Amino acid sequence: MGVMQEKITIQLHNTIFDPWLQLAAWSSQTAAAATFIGRVREVAQDGRPLEALELTHYPGMCEEIIRQDAQRLLMDHDASSVLVLHRVGRMLPSEVIVLVAVEADLRGPAQRCCTALLEAIKHQAPFWKREWRDGQGTWVSGNTPL
Repeated sequence: MGVMQEKITIQLHNTIFDPWLQLAAWSSQTAAAATFIGRVREVAQDGRPLEALELTHYPGMCEEIIRQDAQRLLMDHDASSVLVLHRVGRMLPSEVIVLVAVEADLRGPAQRCCTALLEAIKHQAPFWKREWRDGQGTWVSGNTPL
C-alpha cells in the first residue's frame, strides 16, 4: 500500500517563517515525530563572516523531486507523513532555511526517514547557493558535509 499524496506537504517560501507555528499547525499527533530545523550559518565556507545567503531553485521541478523522494522514503521507512518547508531568495545569518518533519508510529522510522529526506533534499533537489560577503556574491560549488 502506498503513501497517500495528502500526507506530504512541500512548500518553498521566499519570506521568513516560524518553524514552531508551522509544526503546530501540521502535526497530527502521531506517536512519534522527528524534526530538523536548519538555519543560515554566520560564516561562509571559507570561514569569513557571511553577510547573506541567496538560494535559487528550479521552480516546479524542485518541489516535484522533493515530493518523489518523500514518497519513496515514507514507504522505505514505514513513516506516515512529511512536512518540508524550504526558504528561497536572500536570507540573513541565523534565519531558518529549512524545516523537515516526519511522523511515524515509532521514533526509529521517523528519525531515519527525516535524516534520509534531509540528505536527499541537500543532494538531489535543484537548489543553488550564493554566499554574500562585503557586497560580493560567490556561487557555492558543493554541499556542506553531514
